[in-house]
Amino acid sequence: MPYETFDFTVVGPVATVTFNRPDKANAMILPFWQELVDVFAEIDDRPEIRAVVIASTGKHFTGGLDLAAFGNIAGDMLQGDRGRVGEQMRRAVAEMQETFAVIDRCRVPVLAAIQGGCVGGGVDLISACDMRYCTADAWFCIQEINIGMTADVGTLQRLPHLMPAGLVRELAYTGRRLTAGEASAAGLVNAVFDHQDGMLEAVAGIARTIAAKSPLAIHGTKEMLNYTRDHSTADALNYMQVWQAGMFLTGDLMEQITANQQKREATFADLLPAKKIVRRRR
Repeated sequence: MPYETFDFTVVGPVATVTFNRPDKANAMILPFWQELVDVFAEIDDRPEIRAVVIASTGKHFTGGLDLAAFGNIAGDMLQGDRGRVGEQMRRAVAEMQETFAVIDRCRVPVLAAIQGGCVGGGVDLISACDMRYCTADAWFCIQEINIGMTADVGTLQRLPHLMPAGLVRELAYTGRRLTAGEASAAGLVNAVFDHQDGMLEAVAGIARTIAAKSPLAIHGTKEMLNYTRDHSTADALNYMQVWQAGMFLTGDLMEQITANQQKREATFADLLPAKKIVRRRR
């Protein structure tokens, strides 16, 4: 299906979501929040997709939330019964959090390729990705503090798992820009590239390498890493036991061993499609 705020392409087993509003710094207008949920629902519906790249166009990766687009919503929340407006606000924040939670929950790895500014909601988005790569001119800003609000759709919850807590707090409290060099030193990004073209080529290559592995093993690895992040070591080890009991006996293991012995590339079947008993809103 066509999307208004980004282009969606699939080449072989790799899907690419490319923000396509460079003249507006790829700001996140209202349709974006539903469209990103929709595209990841489409990705989950297509077992042939084994890795996802999120990229962008123009000078900046994204300028974050388009404040003008949310002006009417904010105005509405200044009227009416305070309790009811507060409850409505809570649900609105939950809806917006879902836009980036779908990246975190996606059954396949998601790689972000970042150039220029990655501001506000952009930091929320990349924090939900599995890996991040950027150009030398990239910079990151927790912009919300600069407009008098607390970041509320994922940055403060995910970023401390990706880089030192003290640095996260400094960025969240001051709203200063984090340079590409600092991001690399802190472990936020995996690599820094001189130019966007080189970055996109390298990130696509990494995505293809991931896509060549057993999709069942990749899915299990992401599931375990996310679960471990959110639970104790003991709980995560117990979950690993249960997962392995159900997923270990697969033909993928013997296929990889045989391929190694025969000095050829292993070939793995796609995961089975979902039954679609209950589906996300499209």
